[in-house]
Amino acid sequence: MASGIKDKVAILGMGCSKFGERWDCEPADLMAEAFEECIADAGIDKSQIEAAWQATAIDTFNVGPGAIPLSAALRLPNIPVTKIENYCASGTEAFRAATYAVASGACDFALALGVEKLKDMGYGGLPQRSRGVTNDLFFPNVSAPGAFAQLAAGYAAKYSTNKEDLKRAMAHISVKSHANGAKNAKAHLQRSITEDQAMRAPMIAEPIGLFDCCGVSDGAACAIVTTPEIARSLGKHDLVSVKAIQLCVSNGNESGFNDWDGSYIATTRHAVKRAYAEAGIKNPRDEISMTEVHDCFSITELVTMEDLGLSADGRAVTDVLDGVFDAEGAFPCQIDGGLKCFGHPIGASGLRMLYEMYLQFQGRAGARQLKDPRLGLTHNLGGFPYQNVSSISIVGRHEA
Repeated sequence: MASGIKDKVAILGMGCSKFGERWDCEPADLMAEAFEECIADAGIDKSQIEAAWQATAIDTFNVGPGAIPLSAALRLPNIPVTKIENYCASGTEAFRAATYAVASGACDFALALGVEKLKDMGYGGLPQRSRGVTNDLFFPNVSAPGAFAQLAAGYAAKYSTNKEDLKRAMAHISVKSHANGAKNAKAHLQRSITEDQAMRAPMIAEPIGLFDCCGVSDGAACAIVTTPEIARSLGKHDLVSVKAIQLCVSNGNESGFNDWDGSYIATTRHAVKRAYAEAGIKNPRDEISMTEVHDCFSITELVTMEDLGLSADGRAVTDVLDGVFDAEGAFPCQIDGGLKCFGHPIGASGLRMLYEMYLQFQGRAGARQLKDPRLGLTHNLGGFPYQNVSSISIVGRHEA
């Protein structure tokens, strides 16, 4: 009987580039920037890496096809390298593949790296994958703000949420994340905002305003994983190990039937239920210390708190306004600034979230450092509310 991967894999090292408008860099430069930090942190030689996975979701134009860009940029030792794409969960998918390779015994050391360079593509939002060269538009009939505005409408209708209360909660989410991002030198946006600024910002898709949207960015992040036994043999202490990784993909039920009311993300609820079981978590409100969730829009973060079971259904607006997810709250969310402040270079985002978890557990988060975190959860959501993929990773201090 399969029992999952809890504590079978340790994160040996991680690295993250500066996110932002990296006009001066090629994708290879971003990959090298993240990898150099990661390999130094891991304390091994590049020649010891036995397999690697590259996550790039959209930007094949700049990065290049296949996984040769990763192998060439890092001059990897002619090992298996695989490109992975699964919407906004691509970075976590690369991490899942590397983790499974180690857990299975196929590799002692495996690398996962995510990279995207979207600013060069010239679009203010999610770009056309082909830059218009061919008839390959990226969801030409729907916009991301419009789709997630419908999520807000569905949520408000189900719980009879006051419109102004919902907007205030969304504004609070933005203010909280910007305050956190202002403490992070690697974030794209490092400036605090006020609730008044968020409330008065130009409307993008009612009720989503300008400050409720994450930006477009360039960046890379990576991880090297191994077994806890090998990590200890290398002199590593305070190990961070993987407790669970779960993925759920829409099967058409949301858009094809009537039992989904548009107020939540079904795949997130399925994935997190399995992740909690794999990690042995009985009561997430007592056991989860911090989260990095897919805040492509403020409403997404709000709804996700209920999908993860950290807020009761219909209670997220109250919990947000009460500061439950602030840096000083019960469940700090986006302690590094989140997508709101890093932007969303799609292939890199999942690994960037794990990077913050890793720093927190090692007491290396500087001004953002939380007191004695126990378990951290990351969440990615790719696609739209009615058709998507959700990934959940749970990491924490290794249990001997």
